Amino acid sequence: MGTPEQSTTGGPAVGWAVRVGGLAGACHPGPVVAVTALMAALAVTAGQSAARGVLTAAAVLTGQLSVGWCNDAFDARRDVAAGRRGKPVADGAIGVTEVWVAAYAALALCVPLSLACGLWAGAVHLAGVAAAWAYDLRLKATAWSWAPYAVGFAALPAFVALGLPGQPWPAWWVVTAGALLGIGAHLGDVLPDIRGDLATGVRGWPHRLGPDGARLLLPVPLVIASAVLVLGPAGPPGGRGTAALAVAVVVAVAGAVLGRRWERAAFVAAVAVAVVDVALLLLRGTGIA
Repeated sequence: MGTPEQSTTGGPAVGWAVRVGGLAGACHPGPVVAVTALMAALAVTAGQSAARGVLTAAAVLTGQLSVGWCNDAFDARRDVAAGRRGKPVADGAIGVTEVWVAAYAALALCVPLSLACGLWAGAVHLAGVAAAWAYDLRLKATAWSWAPYAVGFAALPAFVALGLPGQPWPAWWVVTAGALLGIGAHLGDVLPDIRGDLATGVRGWPHRLGPDGARLLLPVPLVIASAVLVLGPAGPPGGRGTAALAVAVVVAVAGAVLGRRWERAAFVAAVAVAVVDVALLLLRGTGIA
């Protein structure tokens, strides 16, 4: 394992390839791709034009890249101290300075791309990105660590809605569901590393709950988000919505019960409920504004 400033050495081509791979790995590619794809799909179902949908996706992509790179660069020394593997900066695949440069470059691109979607849309999206940076740089280790996730995830559907013709304000239920999904995502993100974080002095909200408390609480905001997505829009929920809510509740309860013997059961259940929530969000996309 290397130091945060170390980069892999070798021939020029090999060194370049390793650094590019390290930079790609340091951006948290899974969440970056998932969030960008979800917002692109929501832009389509909400009724944005093809050109505006591409612009929305580009703004979300650059914002997510900036947040992911900021996170890994800032956490590099703690990752080394905790002995975490699979982190490109901590493993020495790429230097921390290079990751910081990439983070600021992505942020610089995110600003004009966001504002190109409209002043209010851009302001809301940039507020969400700013909240995520605040989490990375300060709030992660406080009892308020949940707040940036709530703000950031609520800002995403609001950004899509405000990018529609006429810049309509998003419906209350889609913003509320986004915030709840963000809180669930925070618990899910922290849970795999919670013991290592505690060993290095991180005391965010999930860490104060403890591993068991965080695991049991994880499905709760996701199930509430399901209820909001089903019951919030005007009109009857319909058979699909009612069935989806029932599935979310049953899966979450099963995860909590099985989690007493199998630690990952609650996490797996939460992922399943999150998938249901994403499907509901896309199905309700035409009514988000």
